[in-house]
Amino acid sequence: MKKIKLALLTAALAGSSLAMAQDKATLIKQFIDMQRPGVESLARGLVEQSSAPIAQAGSQYLQTQVPAEKREAAAKAADAELKKYFDEAYPIVRDKAVQLAPGALTPIMEQNFSEDELKQLMAWISSPLSKKYQEINPKLQTALTEKLVGETRATIEPKMVALDASVAKALGAPTSAPAGAGKAAAPAKAPAKK
Repeated sequence: MKKIKLALLTAALAGSSLAMAQDKATLIKQFIDMQRPGVESLARGLVEQSSAPIAQAGSQYLQTQVPAEKREAAAKAADAELKKYFDEAYPIVRDKAVQLAPGALTPIMEQNFSEDELKQLMAWISSPLSKKYQEINPKLQTALTEKLVGETRATIEPKMVALDASVAKALGAPTSAPAGAGKAAAPAKAPAKK
């Protein structure tokens, strides 16, 4: 009789633990789903950062090397190339960020938050929890950024090279890249870990 009671108690505890884990997993999934706008914003920022050195170099070239009467047309052509790059690259990076977010963020959320804390976080209740979340938020962003850059680098780098050449052509600039110019081809480096 004791063995049956022990077996039932063990099964009940195991079932209870499984239900708690499912509840916590559900809360984490809901939290990550709620963060989608932030994840998409992160992707947008990475794509914008990736083309910023080219845009800046193009702007400098435009002001110093393009005759004044040709600047407006050249600037419009360069802007069109930058927009074309963004329109092609952003959906790739955004979709990959949304895909990678659960795998990158869930382990950190599981390790750092209890089920009760996740409930508080979901409700955005003012509490000491908000401070804790702010402390680990950089880890979440770093985890996703590292994965996102790693996963999109091979797709985005050729687009960066093409963008560089297109903007140079639009501005009438030489298309041979100076030494070290390829270093800006990655979408962006992940923020340094604290």
